[in-house]
Amino acid sequence: MSKIVILVVDGFGIGAMPDAGALRPGDAEADTLGHLLDHHRAATGRPLELPSFGALGLGTVHPHPDLPPRPSLPVAAGRAALGYPGADTYAGHQTMMGADFSRVTVARLAEHLQEVTAALRAAGHRTELLDGKPLVVVDGRVLVHDNLEADPGINWNASARLTEAPFAQVLDVARVVRTVAPVARVIAVGGHADGPLTGFVRHGEAGTIGLDTPASGFYRNGGLEVQHLGAPLDHTRQLPDAAARAGVPVTLVGKAADLLACEAAVRRPAVDTGEVLRHTVDAVRAAAEQDSGPGQEGGPGQEGPALVVSNVQETDLAGHEQDPDRYAAVLRKVDEGIAELLPLLTAPGDRLIVTGDHGNDPTIGHAFHTREYVPVLIHRPGAEAAERLPDAASLADVGATAAVALGLSPAGLASGAPLQVERPIRGAAAFPSPHAAR
Repeated sequence: MSKIVILVVDGFGIGAMPDAGALRPGDAEADTLGHLLDHHRAATGRPLELPSFGALGLGTVHPHPDLPPRPSLPVAAGRAALGYPGADTYAGHQTMMGADFSRVTVARLAEHLQEVTAALRAAGHRTELLDGKPLVVVDGRVLVHDNLEADPGINWNASARLTEAPFAQVLDVARVVRTVAPVARVIAVGGHADGPLTGFVRHGEAGTIGLDTPASGFYRNGGLEVQHLGAPLDHTRQLPDAAARAGVPVTLVGKAADLLACEAAVRRPAVDTGEVLRHTVDAVRAAAEQDSGPGQEGGPGQEGPALVVSNVQETDLAGHEQDPDRYAAVLRKVDEGIAELLPLLTAPGDRLIVTGDHGNDPTIGHAFHTREYVPVLIHRPGAEAAERLPDAASLADVGATAAVALGLSPAGLASGAPLQVERPIRGAAAFPSPHAAR
């Protein structure tokens, strides 16, 4: 059985993309990995030890004195541009799985007030602007506004106090807004605030204005209800659904279980990194046992591929908190988890693909994602040598590459082209376990 594991380290950037400074000029210097390594050495006097990442070629795609320059595993190593506007976890994962995000834009609500209010009125809602500002008060209870917690223009919110509007009403408003919104997500949010929501409205970056949700008390007062409405996508042309239709068992772990659509998938949502990695290892072991165990009526084991997509979220949370020490600690756990996965992926068709969805530089000085390239590290048991990949134009190329490894046609996905090997990396040798000598 070919076991394909895509391990997404959330917020794991390896250097600013050319347009990273368009929104915030300082982001042109973003480098999540490089700054993290520099900070750790400055703070502790020693390098951050990431032997598994090093063995997979991280130092090849992001040269740094504290990373080995060449992989010691038979990998294909490269980097990918994001392939979608902004830097967003939802858009990143949808793109990676093969979605076409070419029609999704970054936009402030103020630029689409006419379409939004017209759609709401056509659906029978009453609308008014809040004190002439570009926020829409719907039915006197629900506030439609720019999301201030993501990059400006990435998402819009529909928010209300649950004492004033049931969540079903908030969700109904959000669904109407979703029909005309050009942004990646419209998020319905209901909670218990410390006072009227209008008292927590503030200006954000780049001309945005919206509810300061953390300040409102929604997150600390309990009873929070949230539903994310993504941009319309043909999920049948994304990797998980395409794989499931082909009879491939699919497991979605961590935040991937919340973000990705696939009715047939086994879902293992989790935030704790240790739990995410345990679920991932368990899914791979289960696939191996299915392959080697008895088939129906005592026959041979069922042969065929399996797909596991996992998201490690705590790296992203550490970036939002601007806490490089926590980020480093989480990354070490991921490194150890990779070491546990590698001995389970030894068949020639097995693949471990380690990548990211955007950057989140924990030293940049703000709590937003950073628009960076991400690594694409593909472990290929049985390959003769390590090889270098050309830059991928989009994260969709990762999904297309995984599709080929599963024996599926990448043409079945809405976007993406399989990554092609560019040149060998000299000096790569067998590497049984990056933690064996510890």
